Amino acid sequence: MKPASNATPTFNDFEKPSSINSGSAGIISRPQRQLGCSLTLTAMMLAGFFFLLLLTGERTSSSELPELHDNHHKSNHSFQEIPGGNTSSSELYDDQQASNQSLEEMSGGNTSNSELYDDQQAKNQSSEEMSGEGLSSEVFIHTVPGRNIPSHEDHSKTCSIWDIVDHLNLTKDTDKYVVTRPVRDHTSHTLIYITMMIYAILDVRESDQVFISYVWIVLEWDNEHIWWDPDRFCGLKHIIVPTKHLWMPDLTTEEMIEKDKVRPSPYLKINYYGWIDYRNDQVMLTTCRMTAYNFPFDIQRCTISFKSILHSDKEIQLLFNTNNTAITERSRKVMRTQYEWLFIDMTATEETNDILGFNQTTIIYTITMKRRSALYVANFLLPVLFFLCLDLASLLISNRGGEKLSFKVTVMLAVTVMQLILNEILPASSDRIPLIAIYCIGVFGMMMISLMETIFVTYLMEKDFQDDQIDRDRSLNESREDKLDKGNFHSCFREMKKWTHCVSFNNGSADQPPHGSSQLTEVSVALEKVSDELGEIDRKMILLSSNKEEKPGYWTRMAKKIDKAFSIVYVMSVFLFLVVIFSVWIPKPK
Repeated sequence: MKPASNATPTFNDFEKPSSINSGSAGIISRPQRQLGCSLTLTAMMLAGFFFLLLLTGERTSSSELPELHDNHHKSNHSFQEIPGGNTSSSELYDDQQASNQSLEEMSGGNTSNSELYDDQQAKNQSSEEMSGEGLSSEVFIHTVPGRNIPSHEDHSKTCSIWDIVDHLNLTKDTDKYVVTRPVRDHTSHTLIYITMMIYAILDVRESDQVFISYVWIVLEWDNEHIWWDPDRFCGLKHIIVPTKHLWMPDLTTEEMIEKDKVRPSPYLKINYYGWIDYRNDQVMLTTCRMTAYNFPFDIQRCTISFKSILHSDKEIQLLFNTNNTAITERSRKVMRTQYEWLFIDMTATEETNDILGFNQTTIIYTITMKRRSALYVANFLLPVLFFLCLDLASLLISNRGGEKLSFKVTVMLAVTVMQLILNEILPASSDRIPLIAIYCIGVFGMMMISLMETIFVTYLMEKDFQDDQIDRDRSLNESREDKLDKGNFHSCFREMKKWTHCVSFNNGSADQPPHGSSQLTEVSVALEKVSDELGEIDRKMILLSSNKEEKPGYWTRMAKKIDKAFSIVYVMSVFLFLVVIFSVWIPKPK
């Protein structure tokens, strides 16, 4: 039965004729022709769609096409940005409208056509989104390896630091961030947290009273104009910007005598909750009042103070870590070099001053350090002590001659050279005389007293020698006179002997020797024996006088007694002086 002319035909109203069932292949019904036309149009539309995709894909890289295909299946309508406007998308939209018109004609078709229609509706929706959004860069971004592509539902989140800068208006509203303190109400104060760490002790000049150190300074303060939600900016919790975009505290160091030549850090860190972190590493030349009383066993304490130049406590409140143990341990961990010093500890205190007519809080960091004294002991203290020992050993040298005197003068000159070296090390502005100067002066003074004693003893012995010389000259004169007397006796004896021989010769010529000649001969023989014995006695006396030691004189005996007593007192005085000076000098272990 035919359907009414005014009724809309459906796919079920068409029945196959009996001739088709019987095998007649040459007759095609109307519904079949309509289905074939719709399929043909759909195929042409799909071909045009893919042709347009190929034309537009030539403007993209070949490596991005697989990602575009994958993103088309993974996310809803994530496309690659097509440069050159939305001309291609409008053409695609016209083709989709034509395909929709053909599908409306097939609305009464079978189930497969409805599925095809739903698929085309989805494609049409994507085309409308492309045409309506105009290929906005907020949705369509370039696909770069390693960068996350946000989906259409996540388009409100941004991952750029510039977006946070733009959100805070740091570059546009600069007056709000730079000109005044970062507070909403001028009556509220700004909290500033100060942290300082010692990185290196470079030099300590006692003569100039200068302490040179390399420090890390960290400043943190609250900016009430800054805040953002990290969830809206892909979890970014902080950004780093130049210092010129934000207000900074006007803190200064009171002890600084020379500014660091290195440019300060040009950046600071902004946290999402409004706190600003600024770190600056610099070499500080600060004045430090040093006491050289215990040099080189001294312990010095130098301070580095921070305060605001113009702001009062009502405007700026300075905070610091009150745990001195934590401060010391943190500096000890980062310490790299300590020069000739040993870092002991660092403490932080505060004090309030009213110098400019309003209260200002000053944060004072005190660095305590101990000098490494081993080098000074080896190069200065021990040589002076050795010179003193040499002076003690000179007590064993004989006072006769000038060897002892010249030796003591040489040792004193060596100690004088050591004192000249010490004068270049110690500061001239010291209130008390350093113990090392007392040590050198004491050693020099004792050596000078020893030298004066040597001069006095030598003078006494020289005086006794002069008296002995006078006595010796007198004895020589007397011996000379004795020799002259003995010479006269021997000459007389020789004359008598000659006269006796002459008499005996004259008498013998008469061949009658007289009785008196024999007596003269006996007398001469006896006198000759006496002369020989006297000569022998004289030689023995001269030999005994030459071998006999001279007995010391009165002044020599007195000089020896003085030298002996002085040696005992001198040794005891040196020992007592060294014990006292080192007991006061060397610090006792705590």
